[in-house]
Amino acid sequence: MSTLAAPSALTDRSFQRISSIMYDAIGLSLSDAKKPLVTSRLGPRIQRLGLDGFEDYIARLEDDADGSEFQMAVDLLTTNETYFFREPKHFEVLEQELAARRSRAPVAVWSAASSFGDEAYSTAMLLADMQHKGQVGPDWSILATDISHRVLVAAKQGVYPADRMRHVDAERMRRHCLKGEGPAEGQIMVNKKVRDKVTFGQLNLCKPFEALGPFDVIFLRNVLIYFDNKTKVEVVDRVVNCLNPGGLFFMGTAEGRVNAKVPLEPIVPGAFRKPR
Repeated sequence: MSTLAAPSALTDRSFQRISSIMYDAIGLSLSDAKKPLVTSRLGPRIQRLGLDGFEDYIARLEDDADGSEFQMAVDLLTTNETYFFREPKHFEVLEQELAARRSRAPVAVWSAASSFGDEAYSTAMLLADMQHKGQVGPDWSILATDISHRVLVAAKQGVYPADRMRHVDAERMRRHCLKGEGPAEGQIMVNKKVRDKVTFGQLNLCKPFEALGPFDVIFLRNVLIYFDNKTKVEVVDRVVNCLNPGGLFFMGTAEGRVNAKVPLEPIVPGAFRKPR
């Protein structure tokens, strides 16, 4: 059986070209320390395509008429593990803040870097439970956006390995999910009632976009780590401008505080309120 040859090593010149392509297109900042990551993520793809090395792959990206290979490269360089109810303190804050409003007014949520949909569906489960308890009205909705078409297609299906729901308690799982049997054993599907509350769409946060919202809650978690400081500020300002006064804004706790122009009042690490 023949095997595909490993691609030639990633040179500094090729790494800089890939870095420039990604930064110009999506604001992805690849420091020199990310060179091994680029090698490990793109190397197998280059091998699978039967290309000789990174130079050939760069030429493929630059001559990518429909953008499909560029999208694949973006997926490989940016997609990391996610799971339901990640950073649970944020969901506790969301529940406490919404319950304290004692209002049945509409609630609009934006998961601005939604990846495979774990965050959006976690929020939908929480809001469905709050609606059942009379803490929010029935008119709530979630917009979930991501730059990756591939992850959005997967997210719409709402099917996940059971391990991704390791932080979903048994009662919530029973209310909102279906466990696979037979060939689907080990897979869990979010039920249609929850899935129908989430709308998915493709969006590049690093480029100006038409006005969205306004939203009462925005999640922008675990995506800013990919940007340089200038891009972080631009993205946060662009996103927070879509948030209602008094609205809640969530960032990944490991991402620190971004010096955005829009003032934000801290609640707990990674959770903020936009002043009224």
